[in-house]
Amino acid sequence: MGAKTAGAGLEQRWRDILSVHARTMCEIDRVLHPHGLGASDFEVLDILAAETPGEGEQCRVQNLAGRVHLSQSALSRLIGRLEKEGLVERSVCAEDRRGVWVALTRKGRDLHGEVLPLQRAALERMLPPGHAGAPAPETPAR
Repeated sequence: MGAKTAGAGLEQRWRDILSVHARTMCEIDRVLHPHGLGASDFEVLDILAAETPGEGEQCRVQNLAGRVHLSQSALSRLIGRLEKEGLVERSVCAEDRRGVWVALTRKGRDLHGEVLPLQRAALERMLPPGHAGAPAPETPAR
């Protein structure tokens, strides 16, 4: 009976995390929609802005794939859409023809800077300190 109760508690915590994630993504989508972006679009722009702070700096798509929660094909489609909108530029890696570089354009940096406060405000609303749906802090392994 104890194992069933422990399992039920674990399942409920997992469902709470998924629920918080879904509500937060929907809120970010809602506030960014008037700017032509969704939550996943913003996430890619935000990572690129952090990883490539200088004008013209590039990031490998492979590095993005490990940080966004999209399949490789979904990420490629998203980057293609952002490129079509003039927010990013792609180029083939000269050292490894299988690799692809991506960089924010000036338009992408400007849009990111414009919507960053909206995304952060949505996070503040959806994930206030001590939020009940937030996962417990991890304890270091011993």
